[in-house]
Amino acid sequence: MSDKMQRIVLASRPTGEPTDENFRLETIDMPTPKEGEVLVKTHYFSLDPYMRGRMDDAKSYAAPVPIDGLMEGGAVGEVIASQHPAYQPGDFVFCMTGWATHGIAREPALQKLDPNLAPISTALGVLGMPGFTGWYGLTELGKPKTGETLVVAAATGPVGSMVGQIAKLRGLNVVGIAGGAEKCRMATEVYGFDACVDHRAFDTARDLRGALKEHCPKGVDIYFENVGGKVLDAVLPLMNPFGRIPLCGMIAWYNAGALGADASTEAITGPRLWRTILVNFLSVNGFIISNHYDRYPDFLREAGPALAAGRIRYVEDIAEGLESAPAAFRAMLKGGNKGKQLVKVL
Repeated sequence: MSDKMQRIVLASRPTGEPTDENFRLETIDMPTPKEGEVLVKTHYFSLDPYMRGRMDDAKSYAAPVPIDGLMEGGAVGEVIASQHPAYQPGDFVFCMTGWATHGIAREPALQKLDPNLAPISTALGVLGMPGFTGWYGLTELGKPKTGETLVVAAATGPVGSMVGQIAKLRGLNVVGIAGGAEKCRMATEVYGFDACVDHRAFDTARDLRGALKEHCPKGVDIYFENVGGKVLDAVLPLMNPFGRIPLCGMIAWYNAGALGADASTEAITGPRLWRTILVNFLSVNGFIISNHYDRYPDFLREAGPALAAGRIRYVEDIAEGLESAPAAFRAMLKGGNKGKQLVKVL
């Protein structure tokens, strides 16, 4: 085994969109696991929009990544050394070892995987945090009912695609919003959505709203919010009384920095936003999935068999090599990925 490993750290905090200068590739000594720990060789690690917020020094639900600190995130790989009785070399695991070739992992952020049940990469996407996020937000906060209309933003991403597919299994009319004709085709042909609207084809929220109306003639009962920006402005006036909005993300504003404090929202101002919520009796629920992992077994009981039977499908975008992570991350924040964005280390 080599005595060296590589990792990517946060070299500086971005102003607006991240650049190459905000990241640094380092070679360091291989760590040794202590009692209760394992050393993992990374096969894949995950790139997720929430990581952009962690690059800012701003108050949030989790501490920011420190300067010179490892870029955080979920990973899957193989145990190569263990000081934990439940894990042996050769075991495949999910862990939170970040943007690195190797890492030390310990419970509770350590979970054994069975590669015979599903590819280990699915623990980072369709059967992992993103898929669980979509399932929980829709079922617990969206409270879907047969015959209702759901609109989901970022429709072909790992969260949005799970939201739409679970909604279809429960008998809803599902309309996606995605960036580009190819993603819209994926939403309908791969994931089975009833329709999908390309937000890039419209310069204004008003025009986007007009296109959505054609697919939502009875209005919108559930809007699963991943995006913010122009998309939010387009959907909000279409919400039906007593509609529900699970608030999962605001990717359109992340690159504005400081969690979007300086971002332009085009037309949805605070007074208009709150009045629309008030007069339509809307339920808006922000949530962070790490607060709800007691429901993860329930998610797996529904999603696992559906995936095995082909009722739930998934797409992965795989960047090759640790050094490719910054560019893949920047592209993802601008909608460059079609499905779940991973980095393959091995």
